[in-house]
Amino acid sequence: MSDLLRDIVARNKAGECIAIPSVCSAHPEVLTASLQLASRLNQPLVIEATSNQVNQFGGYTGMNARAFVSFIDDLISKTGIDPDLVVLGGDHLGPQVWKSESADVAMAKAHALVSDYVQAGINKIHLDCSEGCKGEPPQLDDETAAKRAALLAVSCRNAASAPEDLTFVVGTEVPPPGGARLGEDGHVVPTAPEAASATLVAHQAAFAEQGIADLWPQVSGLVVQPGVEFAPDQVFHLPTGRDPGLRDVVSKYPGICLEAHSTDYQPPETFPKLANMGFAFQKVGPALTFALRRALYALDQIVQKQSPSAIGLPQVMEAAMRDNPKYWRSHYTEEDTSQWHFSYADRIRYYWPLPEVQQAVGTLISKFDELKVPDQVLAESFSPDVLDRAEGLASSRAIAIVRSEVQVALLPYFLGDRRA
Repeated sequence: MSDLLRDIVARNKAGECIAIPSVCSAHPEVLTASLQLASRLNQPLVIEATSNQVNQFGGYTGMNARAFVSFIDDLISKTGIDPDLVVLGGDHLGPQVWKSESADVAMAKAHALVSDYVQAGINKIHLDCSEGCKGEPPQLDDETAAKRAALLAVSCRNAASAPEDLTFVVGTEVPPPGGARLGEDGHVVPTAPEAASATLVAHQAAFAEQGIADLWPQVSGLVVQPGVEFAPDQVFHLPTGRDPGLRDVVSKYPGICLEAHSTDYQPPETFPKLANMGFAFQKVGPALTFALRRALYALDQIVQKQSPSAIGLPQVMEAAMRDNPKYWRSHYTEEDTSQWHFSYADRIRYYWPLPEVQQAVGTLISKFDELKVPDQVLAESFSPDVLDRAEGLASSRAIAIVRSEVQVALLPYFLGDRRA
């Protein structure tokens, strides 16, 4: 297990208000901005890929695990961050991407998936087999999910050159079909302590049944729902004063902390609260690509006013989404195109890797930099914090502003000294 993660878990369990941010994104500018910020703060960072982003068939990024690790290594080298501050992880690794197929087929692909991740050098592995495959219930019971997760852990161990370096996370916060469950008070219902306990008991038993009880001490995280979530047009904030008592559940497991997903768009005070509730791992993703999109659209508006062209970036994005609706169709209506662009779900993030989109972004960046936009014009679209932080982040002023917007969104996740 990573000494860095082990130290953070131990300190959190000892009562320190500490957590490590986990950036779940494959966008190069989001990742560059994140690495630059972590380096500037001299604080650790997890970078994770999901199974739909990166898998043996390329995912929506076109990268397999080995290509993703090479991509991250290149960014680490370019940003100059100490490599020891960066942990690579795989998020929701299991059969989900192939759940329309039979369980046998989907699980065979999941075994290849986790093996590829581990062989590529990704050591923080979230095992998630909670969703049913063809002919199964949408959400599986703890015992079935845990058995499948343990089988995948066997594949991880068999694929690892140093199995002792593996760190496992189990459990899931993914809402059941229909969305997150809301209580009578309008807030997201957190995971019940007894449900969290049952998940850990089932996984520990499954590890033993598969002959890998020796790997159980390398399980360092349990994903549960603390009461934070976001929908396409709404953010559900952590209720003031609420603590569902989940820290008590993991107190019985010396090396296990809580992991929070869907923490995007929460106010800054939420993250230390989560740390004090036992969430030493805190994940963010869509909020960062949302910030990137917001910055690019603002740059586009400035360019269009000063040097109008036939097609702006929003039009290019909308055309790409219309041509290939599979990433948004189950989230938005065809008529409400404003959600295509501005939804908190940020399904637009799936379209940034497309060649025509990359070309449009490159053209926008070049045009903006050529215009030498005055500070007073920028101040109409960007906060003083974003403009100040942008200094020195890139040779291109446009790219520096984009990275700064991302950093402002990520900064509250770093709970140490954040003065940089």
